[in-house]
Amino acid sequence: MSEQFKKTARRFLKNRSFTAGCVMILFLFGIMLLSLVWTPYDPIKMMRGQTFLDPGAEHFLGTDNFGRDIFSRLITGAQSAFLVGTFTVLIGGIIGTILGSCAGYFGGWIDEVIMRFIDAQMAFPGVLIALMIISIFGPGLRNTIIALGIMSVPRFARMVRSGFLQYRSADFVNAAKARGAGSFRLMYIHILPNILSSLVITASLSFATAILSETGLSYLGLGVQPPTPSWGMMLKDAQQYIYLQPLSLVWPGIMITIMVLGFNFIGDGLRDILDDGSQ
Repeated sequence: MSEQFKKTARRFLKNRSFTAGCVMILFLFGIMLLSLVWTPYDPIKMMRGQTFLDPGAEHFLGTDNFGRDIFSRLITGAQSAFLVGTFTVLIGGIIGTILGSCAGYFGGWIDEVIMRFIDAQMAFPGVLIALMIISIFGPGLRNTIIALGIMSVPRFARMVRSGFLQYRSADFVNAAKARGAGSFRLMYIHILPNILSSLVITASLSFATAILSETGLSYLGLGVQPPTPSWGMMLKDAQQYIYLQPLSLVWPGIMITIMVLGFNFIGDGLRDILDDGSQ
């Protein structure tokens, strides 16, 4: 193991924000994996006569207004959260990287056209764009992912563009160009790897934003649709019965908080680590 690798590993381990974020996300990822193979009860099965049961040995976190086991729904809801976050980041990252790299590398009218399109999208609140797309094509998991992915494109595009503007005239790029490298190779083999760290930070923060947006859309009834468990939908259902069982509102809120804080901590930690490493 090289000395440079050991130094980098120590920087990651010493950063409290990064470590705390990783612990939070690994915990949620673990319960998500658990929900794929085992849940105490069927998360969508309604049980008559067992509504609003208090937490106990039979139902660890109690039951909701339909008699469904809250713990089973809570850990199954992690599947929707990770699915939405992952594909939102993939869609936004891929499209944003392509647009930002073309704008930053080629410049000129290509840059003007792409960035005016990005600026026009940023002029509207991202959630408003998502609401418009879902209103046209209908609610559901797939349309929610597409809407949130489109919403996250400007963040990636602007970050990638700034990186390409910084490196497109660098010596190593000019050297590769002199050896006959084409534009595609210069963009994605020589320049893109130098901004991967910033891309990872942006992806981490975008993941957290996607979770909050999905929660809001599901809370409004426009995101993940029943009977699929979703933390936002659980908040919506629990709000109506807050005085009968207030804890049913607390549990999904805690899960959302852990996930959002976890990815934000990871993003902040990575930024600090990379800033320290560049000094």
